[in-house]
Amino acid sequence: MTVDAKEPAGAPAPLAKPARAYALGVLLVIYIFNFLDRQIVNILAEPIKLELGLADWQIGVMTGLAFAVFYTVLGIPIARYAERADRVKIISVAVAVWSAFTILCGMAGNFVQLLAARIGVGVGEAGCTPPAHSLISDYTPKEKRASALALYSMGIPLGSLAGMVLGGLIADAYGWRMAFFVAGAPGILLALIAWFTLPEPRRKGLKKITPAPAASRPNILNAMAEMKDKTSFWWISVGAALSAMIGYGHIAFYGSFYLRNHGEGLLALATQLNDATGLGFGPIGFIGTALGLLFGICGAAGTYVGGILADRSARVNPAGYAIVPAIATALTVPPFVAAMLVGDAGLSLLVLAVPIFFGAVWYGPVFASAQSLVEPHTRATAAAVLLFIINLVGLGLGPLSVGLVSDALAVTMGAAEGLRWSMVIFGLVALLSAGAFFMAARTLKDEIVS
Repeated sequence: MTVDAKEPAGAPAPLAKPARAYALGVLLVIYIFNFLDRQIVNILAEPIKLELGLADWQIGVMTGLAFAVFYTVLGIPIARYAERADRVKIISVAVAVWSAFTILCGMAGNFVQLLAARIGVGVGEAGCTPPAHSLISDYTPKEKRASALALYSMGIPLGSLAGMVLGGLIADAYGWRMAFFVAGAPGILLALIAWFTLPEPRRKGLKKITPAPAASRPNILNAMAEMKDKTSFWWISVGAALSAMIGYGHIAFYGSFYLRNHGEGLLALATQLNDATGLGFGPIGFIGTALGLLFGICGAAGTYVGGILADRSARVNPAGYAIVPAIATALTVPPFVAAMLVGDAGLSLLVLAVPIFFGAVWYGPVFASAQSLVEPHTRATAAAVLLFIINLVGLGLGPLSVGLVSDALAVTMGAAEGLRWSMVIFGLVALLSAGAFFMAARTLKDEIVS
């Protein structure tokens, strides 16, 4: 049976196709830089650790918790403001702020200064995705919502690609500080492009009908009450948070894992590549480029495929928004464990492509389901609450937890093996995530409203 959730009265008319394509393209580029500036620190973690004398738990705090706390806490009030304000201007200011603080990361002289700069990046990035999800839901017909949000979510793997490659190559050639300068500078221009060219459907002439008066708009308590009884929303949040915990925890240490466990193999591979191409890759530049390509190509493909599969299955049964990520998440476990345990660096990277693909499938379906479970006036808040849970658990605890377990295991195993088995342990959490998505599928069909 085909389920058709009608758009509520007051929903903006979708943009015409050319305008929608441009707007989605600009938002995708913004999200690429969002993740580039967020993730570049991961490939730079090992040289930063050596220069500043850090432990793995400090890397976890720097890459995850410091960013996540302010990112998640500020996301909800910014989203509430975005329910009634100009979302394009909010996003534009956010891009400028996080780009400036990315540049400041390259000026840090100690752990505390770097921590403060990373907090600033988190503050800026808090103003990006909730209003962007709300805009995309207004720009796009409901039957293409998962695909559009999956397209936007491709910024995650593409930004990770750019951050890994850019960070690795520039760190090899000029040091880790220059990598932050190069990553942050283009964001200032991008902020201006967004401010002056992105459409805001709430501006005069672009809405179907006059918006409701301010007094009738729901406050945060009304918005939370609307989501409170949405059982599928909370199961989806748990599944996504656990998936994010794995993803963020692993990506923070992939560079360190390969440099510690496959250092000689990386040097050999880099030398072979240099002999064949005449380029000048070092181990950091090589692993950064390799990981970047894996996340960019396989992650983007998984994200895109996830959105397409979810849209197609949801036309028949909206539970597809949860079933698709459930199956994909479970499929990440065997190949990931194999990639961590195999002894050859090249083979490990080749096998790693499989869990990276399946691990990216959940983005579009999860974000689309959250936007479909609430009325239009609550969409930015729903996105912010979802991101609050995902990032507090995933980004806040993922890298820190992997680092703490790695430090604990290193006492008896050594730094290389301790990190290897910490990565494996957290890879198994994907089974819990898949279970949560399957639980969401049980009620999702009956709870979708828009």
